[in-house]
Amino acid sequence: MPTTDAYTKTERMLQLQLLFWRNPRRGFGTTEIAGRLGVSERTARNYLNELSAGGWLPVYRESRYWYLAEGASFDLLPVHLTLNEASVLYLAARLLARYSDEYNPIIAHALAKLASAMPEAIAAHIHHTITSLAYRPKNRTFARVLETIALGWATGRKARIWHQAAGSENVHDYLFSPYFLEPSSVGYATYAIGYSSWFEDVHTFKLERISQAELTDETFEIPEDFDGAKLLGSAWGVMFGDEVEEVILRFSPQVTRRVKESVWHPSQDLEDCDDGGCTLRLWVAHPLEMKPFIRGWGEHCEVLSPEWLRREIAEEMRRAAEVY
Repeated sequence: MPTTDAYTKTERMLQLQLLFWRNPRRGFGTTEIAGRLGVSERTARNYLNELSAGGWLPVYRESRYWYLAEGASFDLLPVHLTLNEASVLYLAARLLARYSDEYNPIIAHALAKLASAMPEAIAAHIHHTITSLAYRPKNRTFARVLETIALGWATGRKARIWHQAAGSENVHDYLFSPYFLEPSSVGYATYAIGYSSWFEDVHTFKLERISQAELTDETFEIPEDFDGAKLLGSAWGVMFGDEVEEVILRFSPQVTRRVKESVWHPSQDLEDCDDGGCTLRLWVAHPLEMKPFIRGWGEHCEVLSPEWLRREIAEEMRRAAEVY
């Protein structure tokens, strides 16, 4: 029973945080807050005081209403982790750090907090990772954009973004409802996927191409039937779609063992060839995204299907050979 009560309290306190963050300029009375949480007014006041004293929800009371302090940051409630759980988070952060080609203070700060709770031997290695990040080029614009989009995602507030599409010289502003974030190892990029009023549909924006992002007071709800993992299930990277295309790749015997060591796509089907090589068959939306993967294997990977992809890779290989 105590565990259930504690879990319920944590849920309610998180609900209270989101209430203020979704309505940062509005005041809330204790009676209304208690009604929304399904608790007594005394309990509601205790929650507010506890959150404020802990720095998790900087609120102040004016007359009969509670307001979110201007310039407040959204701090999460305390999370208790086992050593194994913390180690897994470190590995995830380490992978992110390796695939970040620029210094991101958010990664550094997160790792520093994780290091403070780890045994000395592990903490020392985490600090080495933080130090190595400091030598990379700094991109404060990306950090601010990421912070804004993440806050909009967490609190259900729309963002106004200024985005420059690839191959375009123009910057356009969009009203954007972020549904989730997705990293990509291709180009070390991060993408935000959500509803764009301009396109009147779910759209993908590369954060590195967003020069400015501002939260608005407009709120949104992520559709109940929206599933980010399912949406990208047929994608090779972040280019999703309802239609998929069969891709067949043939690998030489020299790399077959390496190919078999990984699951490259949920739809994949591997078949052995008589010469010791193998064929990899998969169904992908927008196979164009696979080009860097295919090129990375050099002469050890042959595109058998689709024909258009085979022709394009062959032409790129010929042009590359001419350079040398």
